[in-house]
Amino acid sequence: MKLAELLNEDRVLFDFESEGKWRAIETILNHLVDSGQVTAEQRMPFLDALVRRETLASTGMDNGVALPHAQVEGLEKAVGAVAISKVGVPFESSDESLSRIIVLLVIPKRDVRRHVRTLAGIAGLLNSEEMRSALMDADSAQQAAEIIRKAEA
Repeated sequence: MKLAELLNEDRVLFDFESEGKWRAIETILNHLVDSGQVTAEQRMPFLDALVRRETLASTGMDNGVALPHAQVEGLEKAVGAVAISKVGVPFESSDESLSRIIVLLVIPKRDVRRHVRTLAGIAGLLNSEEMRSALMDADSAQQAAEIIRKAEA
């Protein structure tokens, strides 16, 4: 699964700010609830799964990217959102950089192989300095979503 398959402009949080990774995860998940991508009943189980995964090891990656993710039972299809932060969010990355591009994913537990391929694809996409720069230079959520769609086409 490609990131573009999970996104539209409603799932891109632009000019995102958060004091830390825990609040960032909760805020992005709340946005998915508010936009109807996740039900209110799913919110707490998803948050619990995301927190459990994050406590195992930080999902903050090098170069200002974070990829908080979790697998949950009973989910029909993956849901996700991207947050773009000009100021960055401390995500405990190995290079100690602030995360400026945060991709939150919740994947059905029954789809583990697809989950791994999706994470690898997103990490590969965001490993490109050109891609990260393009997202940081975007003027809107719509433009950021379009940049991702074109890059994965």
